[in-house]
Amino acid sequence: MIRVYLPPDANCLLSVTDHCLRSRNYVNVVVAGKQPAPQWLTMDQAVKHCTAGLGIWDWASNDQGGEPDVVMACCGDVPTLETLAAVQLLRQYVPELKIRVINVVNLMTLQPKNEHPHGLTDREFDVLFTTDKPIIFAFHGYPWLIHRLTYRRSNHENLHVRGYKEEGTTTTPFDMVVLNDMDRFHLVGDVIDRVPQLRAKAAYAKQAIRDKLIEHKQYIARYGEDMPEIREWRWGAGEKKGAGARRDTAADF
Repeated sequence: MIRVYLPPDANCLLSVTDHCLRSRNYVNVVVAGKQPAPQWLTMDQAVKHCTAGLGIWDWASNDQGGEPDVVMACCGDVPTLETLAAVQLLRQYVPELKIRVINVVNLMTLQPKNEHPHGLTDREFDVLFTTDKPIIFAFHGYPWLIHRLTYRRSNHENLHVRGYKEEGTTTTPFDMVVLNDMDRFHLVGDVIDRVPQLRAKAAYAKQAIRDKLIEHKQYIARYGEDMPEIREWRWGAGEKKGAGARRDTAADF
């Protein structure tokens, strides 16, 4: 009876809301923000993505034609933003790294098919998330929930989840994410720590992200707002521009 949706942008929210309002005899939970945010997908793409419940964002991935070195998964609007920002940083630090980006809209797809009608079969799950690669999962809620939904999956031991840890105070939006270790810099560090070939060669990248976190704390203490590179971040012009790599914001619609 339960369906839980975490749309990553405004078009996905429209698609999910339309589906929920047409449904009967279900408890539909929709988790969405109210602040201006990037628009990742066109309306047609959003309908397809939300109908499937999850999927690879090929325009943000660079593992086409082979296996990824790491899977970057995200569920929720802020986790999606931080994951894509982390992917962009990783392309700067270690451009040879093969990354697969998976966005989850329907949380119930993570459960096995025999547990929920929207769940993926083990074969479908393994094709998407692999059977032996590190998975860095950024989630809007408590990390343990993702582990509870996926503990039967074959690659669960390689799953590392970042999420809400009940840390927070009156501070900036990005600092709230930092306090819960779910920001782009922590995600980059997780990838470096869990992809074996990166541990030795990415020492300078680890130092760079450490310095950025220190710079962030100093900046918000002095100015009371996030650094311009955080507030004004966009999926960069140097990235692969697929149909989804848009620079619009939800406030524009």
